[in-house]
Amino acid sequence: MGTTKTEHFTIEQNQLATLTKAIGHPARIAIIQHLIKVNSCICGDIVNELPLSQPTVSQHLKELKNAGLIKGSLEGNTICYCLDEVGFSKIKGFFQIVDTYLESKNSSCC
Repeated sequence: MGTTKTEHFTIEQNQLATLTKAIGHPARIAIIQHLIKVNSCICGDIVNELPLSQPTVSQHLKELKNAGLIKGSLEGNTICYCLDEVGFSKIKGFFQIVDTYLESKNSSCC
């Protein structure tokens, strides 16, 4: 299997790829939607909400946290999760550029 050659791309391009890859799974979208609805919660609350086992939810939370889309704070012996504004600001900025381009486009490309 070949290498991804990420070193040939900018830091911003690599960061955006990591962020968008993290939301590229329906379970992670569901977790983000749940966090939007409740603001913050622990893993067990998400397990009660989704048709997934606790280890599976924990793995998805880990991926979202590693990508910088959620953050967690220790409360007793549990971690309370919420959205990380920094990660979503980067995604928002990218899609604003795309949106601006599409709004100003006055001809079809193909």
